[in-house]
Formats: sequence, structure tokens, C-alpha cells
Amino acid sequence: MKKRIAVLAILTVVFSCKEIKKEVPEAATESEKIQKPEVKLYTFDGGTVMVNNLELFSQDTTYHGQTKEFADAFYVVSHPNGNLMWDAGLPEGLIAMNEPLTSGDGNFTVSRKDSVVNQLKSIGMDIDDINYIALSHTHFDHSGHANTFKNSTWLVQEAEHSFITSEESQKTNADNYNAIKELTKTQKLNGDFDVFSDGSVIIKSMPGHTPGHQVLYLDLAEHGPTLLTGDLYHLYENRAYKRVPIFNFDVNQTLESMDAFEAFAKEKNAKVYLQHQKEDFNKMPKAPEYLK
Repeated sequence: MKKRIAVLAILTVVFSCKEIKKEVPEAATESEKIQKPEVKLYTFDGGTVMVNNLELFSQDTTYHGQTKEFADAFYVVSHPNGNLMWDAGLPEGLIAMNEPLTSGDGNFTVSRKDSVVNQLKSIGMDIDDINYIALSHTHFDHSGHANTFKNSTWLVQEAEHSFITSEESQKTNADNYNAIKELTKTQKLNGDFDVFSDGSVIIKSMPGHTPGHQVLYLDLAEHGPTLLTGDLYHLYENRAYKRVPIFNFDVNQTLESMDAFEAFAKEKNAKVYLQHQKEDFNKMPKAPEYLK
């Protein structure tokens, strides 16, 4: 009889421990949900790029004779501890022109219809609400209204900053330099950067397209892990076949960044949005959708 009582006591202890072990992870999961910051992404129209010579976007003749219309988005990331603008669209001087402008070489025709100030109003923000600005890189179609945010902190890879502010760039890429020259409140980065120190908004260094090209990882409240590609990829086909534009700064660096990007996207199980793909731009929630 005593043996039976002892066995029952042991079994009671064992099963009680199992129940406790089951409850601990559940409690931790609930705690994590409570602590997770509410991060929102607003997508805006920074203009349109008609690529008249798509062959520029591969090292071979894959796209010979083809043309394609690119979207040119910019974004606002809203975090409880501040707001980040990601990229800056095409130059706002195009708005006053009220007609498309074709580059001297004929490769691109660009247009822009609306200003950043006007679009920010749609989410109840103005210039002073943007604490940080980060550009995927400093090409003209990503830095258009950057100088408007000269009072915001510019989060830029040191390699990109050195490249765009060099004496050579000021002479040979004057328009690109002028688009960012008023961003003097800088925080230079050397690699990945956790903007709000909680893993929800991370700038990832992905050089190659330019010396300090970067992409953006977001853990969004409504949409989960998300990656904005900058110009690591312009086309779905370029991502699928690792095609590199002929004007990239460093082909090998680009390919290495592509590998690192895909590994990170898989690790995070993130949705990937190509910023120049119109289809992806159309998928992204726009400001009015948040206000319904």
C-alpha cells in the first residue's frame, strides 16, 4: 500500500512539472506580443520612370529593344519612438514642369505629379515630424526631395557619404550631389543599423549598386516581416536570375549582397517588395487605406 502511495506521489509531481513547462512558453509568447512595437509603413508616389532602354539593366543583351515603366516610391515608417523616411523619389522640379522629361541620352523619361509636403498631409504629418531620413542610395530617382529634410538626421553608410560628397562626384555627378548637399545632420553607418534598437526597423548594408547601397527591413504591426529592396533588384527577373545592371558600381559586391539578402529574407520569412516594380507598388497599402 505504501509503495502505491509513493508511486502516485511521484506521478503527481511528474505531471505537475509537465503542466508547468507547458505554461511557461505560452506566458513568454504573450509577453513578447505586448512588447512588440506598433510599426506602420506608408507608401507614397515619388514619380514615374519610363525606361526607354531596358538593356541597361543586365550585363548581357537579355533586354535588348525592350522598354518598361518603373514606379518610384518613397515611404514613411511610423514607430512609437519616431518617424523614418525611406528614399525621396524624383526631383520635385518635375512637378512644376507638368510634363515628362527625357534624359539627354534618351534612356529615361521621368515625371512626378505630387510633392512630399502634400502627401505627408494625407497621414497628418509635416516635415518636422520626420526624425530620420535614409536613402537606399544617392541616385537621382531616390534623392529627389531629400534636402527638404535638412533638419532630420540622415542615416547613411559612410562609404556612400564619402562617394557622393567627394570632389569628383561634386564635379561629375553635380545633380546627385546637390540633391543631398543640405543634409548636414548625418549619422554615418558602417554596416547594419537597428534604427530604434528593438529589431523592428533595421537598415541592412547591401553595397554594389553604389558603394553604400542599403535595404530596409521592417517588422510591421499588420503585415509582419517586410523587406524593401532599394535598387538591389529592379525587376522580378533580375531577382530570379541575379542579373546586374551595367551601371552598377561593383558587380561582385552586388552578387554578394544578393546572396546575403536572400539568406536574410529566408531567415526572417519576410515579404520582399521591389521598389521599382509597379506591381509591388500597387500591392503596398497607401495612406488613405490607413485612414478608413
